[in-house]
Amino acid sequence: MNYVRTAALGVGLVVAGAAVSAPEQPVTGPVAEYWMSAATTSGMAGMSSGGGRPDMQAMMSGGAVSHVLILQLGSARHPDGGPPAAEHDPPQGLGAGPVLPLVTPTQQPSHQEAAPGPPSQYQQPHGKMLIFWGCGEHAGPGQPFVIDFATMATGGAQKFMDLQHALAIAPMQPPSPQRNATYGEWPNAQSNTTVPPQGSLQGDHTVKGNYTPDIHFSLTADQDFLPPIQMTANQRNPSGSATLGWRRVDGAQGYFADMIGAQGQDQVVMWTSSAVEASSFGLPDYLSDHEIARLVGSHVLMPADQTSCTIPQEAVQAAGHSGFYNLVGYGGETNLSYPERPPAPQPWHILWTVKVRYRSATSGIVGMDMSHMGGGYGGQGGQGGYGNQGQPPPQQQRPRPNPFNPFGGYLP
Repeated sequence: MNYVRTAALGVGLVVAGAAVSAPEQPVTGPVAEYWMSAATTSGMAGMSSGGGRPDMQAMMSGGAVSHVLILQLGSARHPDGGPPAAEHDPPQGLGAGPVLPLVTPTQQPSHQEAAPGPPSQYQQPHGKMLIFWGCGEHAGPGQPFVIDFATMATGGAQKFMDLQHALAIAPMQPPSPQRNATYGEWPNAQSNTTVPPQGSLQGDHTVKGNYTPDIHFSLTADQDFLPPIQMTANQRNPSGSATLGWRRVDGAQGYFADMIGAQGQDQVVMWTSSAVEASSFGLPDYLSDHEIARLVGSHVLMPADQTSCTIPQEAVQAAGHSGFYNLVGYGGETNLSYPERPPAPQPWHILWTVKVRYRSATSGIVGMDMSHMGGGYGGQGGQGGYGNQGQPPPQQQRPRPNPFNPFGGYLP
């Protein structure tokens, strides 16, 4: 199945070759903008509850796939009497309840868009960080890029920041209290139900409230959550490199993999699949269609038809037994608007727009097969759980708990 992301929003587009003398079309609005961020997670990411330690009950039951949905409504209107109130009435197949209240936060909103960079719980490690990049048996010239944290005050910090910002990604701007007169979000303290793994966006949706025009739209099977990433290979090779393989994800327009590990307290190792020097912290959770196309073209993202990547042996060996990988499939976006754009030069007053954006992600320990735990692994090494020919490695090669975590949270 090929996922088709329809783009009905035409604000600001310039058609190449259009007559210079064509009359301009006045465009105003939208009054309301509604964003739905739809993520599918699997592997150890799917087992996590709240982004922390893996949920052991889910791990034992094999429930390693989850759907995460964030809803954000922004309007140029103020509430029509009383406090702000709005709700999303989803199709029954979503499985999160018949009504999802969009609550206006009284303090800091829960779903602010974070700029690319280290997570909030990041703790600056001691020693050095070794940064590798690119798929291949061996690391390319000039690798690793070394950051000595002892020199952070004398230029090391700037090098790290430059590496994070080198991709020059234009951040997406979802609704927020700062950008809109009135704002509401879900989940929230009033309603924090979850979407079950089989939950679906397909069907009719209605958003209504006392500060927004009624928003009615329908999503098709091609505009649903992305499928989970199914790994076909996660193995350490005899040469010392490691191979990640996956089945193509319908709807994914580009992929990005990274690995982070550590050797003791003094050496952090970071690797990305980017063919150009880039930090694991350089990419946000979601990317626009334009940014995905640009980053695929510049070889930062792997293309949609790529289904494997080899982590260079130098990076694997430097990370020791603590290498923890992430693989993300970026699915672009669906854009809808109402009413339809009239022919120029008639004015177009946009009442509302809807943006649905997609991603699918999985994670795990490099060289460890999670199939026996329901980790979505569907390929080589599935019988024994550790890589080559289904045979476990010698005792000294088994992944061990990471004694050092540069993020301050849990890493296996």
